[in-house]
Amino acid sequence: MIDLNQYREKIDEIIEKALEEDIGKEDVTTRAIFKSKKIAQATVFSKENGILAGIPILQSVFRKVDPELTINPELQDGGKIKKDSKIVSITGNIVSILKGERTALNFLGRLSGIATLTYKFCRKVRKYNVEILDTRKTTPNMRILEKYAVTCGGGKNHRLGLYDMFLIKENHIVGAGNIKRALRMCEEYNKNDNKNLKIEIEVKNLRELEEALQEKAEWIMLDNMNPEDMKKAVSITDHRAKLEASGRVKLNNIEKIAETGVDFISIGCITHSAKSIDFSLLITS
Repeated sequence: MIDLNQYREKIDEIIEKALEEDIGKEDVTTRAIFKSKKIAQATVFSKENGILAGIPILQSVFRKVDPELTINPELQDGGKIKKDSKIVSITGNIVSILKGERTALNFLGRLSGIATLTYKFCRKVRKYNVEILDTRKTTPNMRILEKYAVTCGGGKNHRLGLYDMFLIKENHIVGAGNIKRALRMCEEYNKNDNKNLKIEIEVKNLRELEEALQEKAEWIMLDNMNPEDMKKAVSITDHRAKLEASGRVKLNNIEKIAETGVDFISIGCITHSAKSIDFSLLITS
């Protein structure tokens, strides 16, 4: 799981920009109605079932607005939530609570939606020896948070960006001239820069798989292959490399993909198409 503390500066920047977007210079409605400081209690409820993700972000949002707010989570990230369940209680200045409400709930809803969809995919393949991976198909500037949410749902992070792993794709192979040259160029770059980064290569068919195996590729992505060809790929590879299935993975076909024996299944939709979970904040006293 991503350690959010390692990215505190980046996360603070994301939160500050989100608050600026929502509040602007002032929450005029709240200021108009609450003329003096009023201490209130509020509760965040879930309006549907799902998997929780984003509690640390919600806490950071409210503390950015007002460090004096008391925030007490009832549940932790990765836990199952039910409709109408109490998620967080907040005590403090009502003006501060209402200022932070929408931004905090937006983060919580988005991240919990990703965790929930990820969990659904993981549950489908839990009897198979396969890991669910995310991709770089994330909301701009939200990648750390969205990939964190994936881990809350039981998935694993693939690579955070272009910098922490080699992934040789079709366009790279075209640029290099062929699979052999692309692999060797990355190996040389790795060696010269003392990076020791993992190298993965994408193949479109069994012929390209054979080429990659001849060059002793250690991690191979099977791009948009059908399950029948994936089974053949697993047999041909015979544990000489890790195999990752990728492309057009849905809830209604993931089990068939897992049955092929691949090691990983990467899924873009868990971040780019997840439906947010609906939460509500109510002033209770």
